[in-house]
Amino acid sequence: MSKTTMRAIGQDAFGGPEVLKVVEAERPEPGVAEVLVRVHAAAVNPTDSWHRASGGLGGKVIRLGWDLSGVVEAVGIGVTTLAVGDEVFGMPRHPLPAGAYAEYVTSPARHLVRKPAALSHVQAAALPLAAMTAWQALVDTAGVRPGQRVLVHAAAGGVGHLAVQIAKARGAHVVGTARAAKHEVLRGLGADELVDYTRADFETAVDPVDVVLDTIGGEYGPRSLRALRPGGILVSLASPAEAYLTEVARPQGLRAAFMAVEADQAGLREVAALAEAGLLRPEIDTVLPLELAGKAHELSDTRRTTGKIVLSVTD
Repeated sequence: MSKTTMRAIGQDAFGGPEVLKVVEAERPEPGVAEVLVRVHAAAVNPTDSWHRASGGLGGKVIRLGWDLSGVVEAVGIGVTTLAVGDEVFGMPRHPLPAGAYAEYVTSPARHLVRKPAALSHVQAAALPLAAMTAWQALVDTAGVRPGQRVLVHAAAGGVGHLAVQIAKARGAHVVGTARAAKHEVLRGLGADELVDYTRADFETAVDPVDVVLDTIGGEYGPRSLRALRPGGILVSLASPAEAYLTEVARPQGLRAAFMAVEADQAGLREVAALAEAGLLRPEIDTVLPLELAGKAHELSDTRRTTGKIVLSVTD
């Protein structure tokens, strides 16, 4: 690679993990109010697979990846909050393409915050999209308060295991659904009750809850409404199609909402503060080099991992 190019992961067509390949790409330059980040690590998320296979809502081939942790390499005109050499992390431009599966990425300066010193780049890269999803669902949307009961579906997943910790940090009693083999990890993260969904129906196995966070969708939506106390709220992350639950919930004295995560520096600072305080810790399932992005997607697509999959970009 020359000084003006970089390694990145690209694809020429939609398809399975096999379409992902290493390409030589032009190294970007930061624009007004942007910074150039040398990426040390980039996380893999389910939305990456969706965009790889179909182009997402835009229906276009894009360079994948939003989560990143790295070091500021250059700053554009007008940047006052970051400087060259700062260690940063974030999910730039989401839901627009960011291209974090690459050695360098440009980002609006205010889509990043300084990396918590307590976390490695791999750990920090695992946080932004999943932790911000959990934060915006539980705090901004549901308003979780001390003493409430919160049910987290797929509690060992990328969003789920961070939602458990965020709800616990908010003073909630946390119930999670997960296979029995993952219960020990979740207890270590603070879960108060756990339900093995392969052996029990969650809506009858636990007492009614105030908040449900659903990352699965389908039948889980209507079933989750049956697990709520009067006045409770279901926040769905699965698909825009889940928005119909709003109308189903209202006559029952319940609330429901579909939520999509968005870039938010204030929320990212809250996430960073929790991590710095030792109250939020990402579980890393697998770390693979950038060139094995396809293998990382194969693992992600199984939906059987615990925590996050991360690509190591710069040693």
